[in-house]
Amino acid sequence: MPKTRSTSRGRSKARKAGAKTRRSATQGQDAIALLRADHKAVSDQFDDYDRRKDRLSDDRKLEMVRDICRALKVHTQIEEEIFYPAARGSIPKTGELLDEANVEHASAKDLIRQLEEARPDDDLYDAKVKVLGEYVKHHVKEEQNELFQMVKKSRLDTRELGEELKRRKEELMGAV
Repeated sequence: MPKTRSTSRGRSKARKAGAKTRRSATQGQDAIALLRADHKAVSDQFDDYDRRKDRLSDDRKLEMVRDICRALKVHTQIEEEIFYPAARGSIPKTGELLDEANVEHASAKDLIRQLEEARPDDDLYDAKVKVLGEYVKHHVKEEQNELFQMVKKSRLDTRELGEELKRRKEELMGAV
């Protein structure tokens, strides 16, 4: 019996050590790194769609656009709920930039809504995907070249903020 007990304790310690290692490997996700990764992923999705759209079935187009829209909806929500308010509260000069970002989000959301209601064989479907991609790329460029630079220079705790963004993103990905 003592052997089983000791083995059991050994496994428990190993499990705890493994969990601790996994936590520390994922802890400290930087907010800017998380948002940049989202930007890259959706940019790649738009590029993939654009390259392949003429060879795709309507069902595959629909699936790809739904994936793009889902990613954008979650991303804009975490920015609007968490990242933008934190930046606005910590960096006084971000007001105008964040106002513009919110307007850009509203335009993107309108196109997302139109695409969610459309079918790939509808007039202007591919054009709407293209314009949404252009809106997003413009928005990303401003965000990465201006806002992220301001955040990096601020006293904002991007690690803590990143963890909050990550938790909310996981929650929304399960719900969307």
